Formats: sequence, C-alpha cells, structure tokens
Amino acid sequence: MTSDKEIADIVVIGSGIGGLSCAALLARYGFKVIVCESHTIPGGAAHAFERHGFRFDSGPSLYSGLSYRPSPNPLRHVLDAIGEDIDWLTYDAWGCCLPEGDFSAQVGAEPFYEVLAKLRGPAAVAEWRSLQAVMEPLGKAAIAVPPAALRSDLGGLLTMAPYAPALLQQAFSVSKLTGPFSQVMDSVVSDPFIRNWLDLLCFMLSGLPASGTITAEIAFMFADWYRPGVVLDYPVGGSGALVNALLRGLESKGGELRLNAHVEQILIEGDTRRVGKAERAVGVRLRNGEVIRARRAVVSNAVLWDTLKLLPEGGLPKADWLKSQATPECDSFMHLHLGIDAAGLSPNLECHYIVVNDWERGVTAPQNVVAISIPSLLDPNLAPPGKHTIHVYTPATEPYQLWQGLDRRSEAYAAQKEARAEVMWKALERVIPDIRSRCQVTLVGTPLTHERFLRRHQGTYGPAVWAGQGILPGSKTPVLGLFCCGDSSFPGIGLPAVAASGMMAANAIAPLAKHRALLKELGF
Repeated sequence: MTSDKEIADIVVIGSGIGGLSCAALLARYGFKVIVCESHTIPGGAAHAFERHGFRFDSGPSLYSGLSYRPSPNPLRHVLDAIGEDIDWLTYDAWGCCLPEGDFSAQVGAEPFYEVLAKLRGPAAVAEWRSLQAVMEPLGKAAIAVPPAALRSDLGGLLTMAPYAPALLQQAFSVSKLTGPFSQVMDSVVSDPFIRNWLDLLCFMLSGLPASGTITAEIAFMFADWYRPGVVLDYPVGGSGALVNALLRGLESKGGELRLNAHVEQILIEGDTRRVGKAERAVGVRLRNGEVIRARRAVVSNAVLWDTLKLLPEGGLPKADWLKSQATPECDSFMHLHLGIDAAGLSPNLECHYIVVNDWERGVTAPQNVVAISIPSLLDPNLAPPGKHTIHVYTPATEPYQLWQGLDRRSEAYAAQKEARAEVMWKALERVIPDIRSRCQVTLVGTPLTHERFLRRHQGTYGPAVWAGQGILPGSKTPVLGLFCCGDSSFPGIGLPAVAASGMMAANAIAPLAKHRALLKELGF
C-alpha cells in the first residue's frame, strides 16, 4: 500500500505510449517518476492482451521508421534516448480492397507508379510524379528539426538553434506545413482515384480527410513511405513488446509503474512563492484515497476531456476551461479480435489490408473504411501453431451516440454488437471467405469498450481539430506544474505523434543543460 506521504518528482497519469515515452525520458533525466495506470495492463490504446494462447494488439497495427537509423520517427528517438530497442520484422506491401478492385500496394514510389498505371493510366502516373516533386521540399521541411530538440520554454531557442539554417533554407515550405493538405493536393491532383487515395492516407494518419489534416503530417509520411528502399515495420511480440521496451527504460532508471492505480483527482494548491493567486499541481489522489505528491510536476497522458474532469473546480482559468471542453472529437471504434484455424489459407495473404466500401460516402463515413491486421503472418508466436491472430476495426468512424446509455450486460447491447460488427465480418470475407467457420476466439469491442478499458472520453480516437481552424495545445497548461502529453497535445494522433508529445513534455520539465547533453548523445 502507498502511504499518503509518498513523494515523487513527477507523477504521470496514464501509461499510453505518450505517457510512457515521457516517463522513461524523465527517468533518464534523473527524476523519480511514478506512472499511475488505471487498467491492469500498461500501454493505453497500444496495450496487448491474450486469450486462449492468442496474443492480440488492442490498437495500432502499422509501424514505420523504427527498424533503421537515422529515422525521422520520434518513437525511434525515444527508444534511442532510453537505450532500449526490440527486434523488428519488416515487410513492404499491404492489401487494398477498394471500389476499383483488390490489389497489393507496395510502399515506395516506383511500385505505386505501377498500381496507378494499371488502374488509371499514364496521366495519373504523371500527376503522382508532380505531387512527389511538390512534396519533396515539404518533406525536408517537416523533418528539418528533430522532435527531440523541441521544448516549450525560451530554452527551445538554444536547442533548436543548430537547425536554424535548415529552417531558413526551407522557409517557404515551412510556411505551408500548418495549412490543410487539401490546398497542396488541389494545386496538383485532379485524378479522382489519387484524390480518394490521399484522403484515405490522411484519414489513416489523423482521423480526418485531406481538408482537415495538416500538411506536415503528410509531408512526414511522404518523406518516410516514398523514399528508396522503404519498408514497414512490426515489433516481434506485437505492440506489447514496444510497451515493455518503454517500461524497461523507465524502470532501469528507477521509475515505477503502478497498475490498478486510478487517479481520481489532480491536487492543486496555491503557490505562495508567486504574487497573486497562482495555483500549482502538486500531486494526485487515487480512487482508494492514496495520495502521491509531486515535487516538480504532474503529467497527464489522459485525453483532454478526461484531464479536465480530474481538475478541481477552478483548476483552470474559466475561458481556457470552456475552450478546452469545446474541442471537437473524433468518433470511436468497432473491433473484432479473432483467433482462427489457419489450415488451408491462401499463401498469398498480406499482413495488413484496408477496405473501402464506397468512395462517394467519404472516408470518414460510419462503417465505410475497415482495417484488417493479421500480425501472426509476420510473427507466428502471436498464435498457437497452425492458427492466426486477427484484428479488424472501423477506425474512428463509430458514433458513440449509438451506444450511449446501453447496459453492456443487456440483450440490446448484444444485438447492437452483432449488427454493428457485420461490416467487419463482410470486409474480412473479402480476404478469407470462410472466416466465420474458422473462428476459435471471437471478441467484439465497441465504443463502450474503449470508454471503459482505455478510460477515453466517449471512446474517442482523439481531438478532431481541422487544419486551419485551430491548433492542438502544447505540453504546458495554465496550471503551474501541470503538463499534458498524448494525442490531445501537439502534434496529435498516431504513434509517432504521441511519442513526440511525450518527449516534448519531458523536455519542458528537464533542465536545459541535461536536454542539450541528451541531444549531443543522440547525435542531433
């Protein structure tokens, strides 16, 4: 049991990839860190779990930029900073089941030229080449400053100074990065398939179409996915192996993870060292009444709306409180986790597929886009011999309102699950026609599952801040000593983004000298 006199330097709320990245780096900087996780399993939306010998990823299935160095991926930088890594499996193609037909899409520029030539002809290939020419300087601008160099105080001027020449050289391109990618797309692309394809890529990265996705995200992707020799990555052992690597980095430096440690309130006290009524975050109170004090800071890896619920009334200035509550949110998910008999399956299966039912409805329409992951094709140890592990989901398109108020134990909930899961079954049948007869483990997840186990407000994927209509907040908050990281903080949704947010929060707390020393060690 933790006494109410427990003291740490920093308390991190939540063990998602953003929170663990932040905590491991803070431990690397020499702070005593305690991570409080409400669930029985660490990892947040990226946690792994097991049923009857099948090991499932609860969330992300597409990784890139992690198996090689130098890499622009902030998650790679975090792993290097804490001296941890895992084994990576690589592949170069994913399956597409689109209105135009089914085909395998290889990453890299040249293979995609071949796809376009078959589907749309030479004019489409020419358009894609023109787009790549436009994106090349934008990609260089997007990776001109490594996320490891960013911090949210005046010290950032010093940590970013070495990259000033590169930024000035790319000044024109840098100015375009915060605008919607649709502006870039509209200036180059008219082919309907390419426009739909780019909308899909934007949606997979940000949960929004091209008109809502900032150009920087797509520029980063082009710099990574369409370079020579590119491969996609998958961690040996699944997403749980990545979570464990971050935990090793935390615990090897004296940090601590507490499971079943549900934070009920962030403790705020007046700061008598400052003039006026400044308030400061000084720790957390757990559901069981335990208190953990924080000498330096509290970092919330919870989503924005759940962080607000943890603050006492008046814990943020009123204007900021109302503005934060008004932030729009992405919809939630439906999930199928399946353990199947693999006997007689086609040897040509891809490990990942994306299914689009109808371009006219748009990629954000409910139940229109379905993602399929069969990671045991890459790592057979994720399933018993002769079996496969499958994860199918409708990404960020399931309305919470359809589920609100349903009792998870009721017949109505069971019937709703069956009905709303049907689109996933049908998508999977395009890949494995007899899938329903092969299942030995069948688990259906809903927005209520997301809300309950991931502690995410209405099961949301994260904020839906459209490019040009707002910007996500940084790691600092109006409350002294309270920082945020994760997909509700800049740069937003996705594994690279949340790792970057965790790194930025850690750097904002760390002394400038230690931050600069780390950058030197990393070769930045």
